Amino acid sequence: MNNGSLILRLGLAFAFLYPPIAAIFNPSAWIGYFPQFAHALIPNDAVLLHSFGFLEIVIGLWILSGKYIFYPSIAAAALLFLIIVFNFSQMDIVFRDISIFAMAIALVFLHRPRPLA
Repeated sequence: MNNGSLILRLGLAFAFLYPPIAAIFNPSAWIGYFPQFAHALIPNDAVLLHSFGFLEIVIGLWILSGKYIFYPSIAAAALLFLIIVFNFSQMDIVFRDISIFAMAIALVFLHRPRPLA
């Protein structure tokens, strides 16, 4: 594994591990980023927030593990893409997510499965 991949993994994992921890201490700062349909599917804000946080922790820890990085990187890219799309009106805040999305895509390309030769 090269150092570039490790740096990308550390940065991307941090971006997925920080929000669920921060949401424990200040949930009102994070719940507003969920689209309305998510609130309709899971009306309890705490359940919605912490369920999503659990998913983020799983993705972050999987990326840190260094095993089968392609798959959690795809999941990370998909989640970031959706966060950007559903919060596009708040570009002053989510503009950083575009850079983090690019990190996830870079890991997808660096760790994509190679055909057996």
